Amino acid sequence: MITIIAAIGKNRELGKDNDLIWHLPNDLKRFKKVTSGHDVIMGRKTYESLGKPLPNRTNIIITRNGNFNADGCIIVNSLKDALNACNDPNPFILGGAEIYSQAIEIADILDLTLVDAVLEADVFFPEIDLTIWKETARQDFSADEKHQYGYSFVTYRRK
Repeated sequence: MITIIAAIGKNRELGKDNDLIWHLPNDLKRFKKVTSGHDVIMGRKTYESLGKPLPNRTNIIITRNGNFNADGCIIVNSLKDALNACNDPNPFILGGAEIYSQAIEIADILDLTLVDAVLEADVFFPEIDLTIWKETARQDFSADEKHQYGYSFVTYRRK
């Protein structure tokens, strides 16, 4: 069961300049809770934006750079190799955009935080084809003193 997890804006924005474009503490808490104890797969740029391996997770990094090294992480050259390196029947794909574009073809679940905002971005999540994906769960939240934007936790399953 392969799960893609991401926070995206109204126009499928993911980030800008290799960084998040919003700060949603509840999304970060949920991300930690949902992915802890699992294998997480990400591209090199996503890893570099984090700056270190995510604790309590097996970090698998995809890169074409043969010289790239990250202590405590598994380094592979493709999404296929990353999935083969997993010892987890339920790995999570953390991005970035290029990895999401490849993974959406094979993923079973999209675990998305839909942010009620349109912001400037330079990377975007792939189009979600609703003939392939069915929404199965949703929790909506309004903006508040800790969250500048409203957001929804939405789960899609492949039909």
